[in-house]
Amino acid sequence: MKKTNITLGLILALLISATQLSAQASISGVTLPATLKVGDHNLVLNGGGVRVKLFMDMYVGGLYVTTKGTNGDAIAKANEPTAVRLHIVSSLVTTDRMKEAILEGFKKSTGDKTAPLQARIDKFVKVFSLEPITKGNEFDITYTPTGGVQISKNGKVLETIDGLDFKSALWGIWLGNEPADKGLKAGMLGVAK
Repeated sequence: MKKTNITLGLILALLISATQLSAQASISGVTLPATLKVGDHNLVLNGGGVRVKLFMDMYVGGLYVTTKGTNGDAIAKANEPTAVRLHIVSSLVTTDRMKEAILEGFKKSTGDKTAPLQARIDKFVKVFSLEPITKGNEFDITYTPTGGVQISKNGKVLETIDGLDFKSALWGIWLGNEPADKGLKAGMLGVAK
């Protein structure tokens, strides 16, 4: 009887481990974990993909949410904990190129109405100037209703920016009607083909 219970316990442990591993995503050599802790919240991986430019992989992006969904606009505008993880996979991603891409992304995300957010956009862009961006860097951009948008690089918190309006515009860069990369958006929303 004890041997049967031990065997059943081992099988159950293996099944749980296999389920957790299968919920991870391995994209372009980067493993996105199945869950991400943001404050007191455990978020789940909604999906992930690659930002491609000129036929080259730039970064892997993962979207983490409280409840999985496929509506990018709703996720961007939701006043609930969410996170975007960016893992740089190319040495072509530089501080200047990142800043340029962010500014272009905000213009598209807001329909070129960045004025109300400009001071916060500038604060966000400045984060990428604090030190050089190198291949292998990992940025976590998280949002909670009480904590705002927090930007971390390689596990170190660099900046916090308030406002659901800012979070919505920022998430719109990846999930909006004119996303930075349509394939990345589809991957993050779990609808990639």
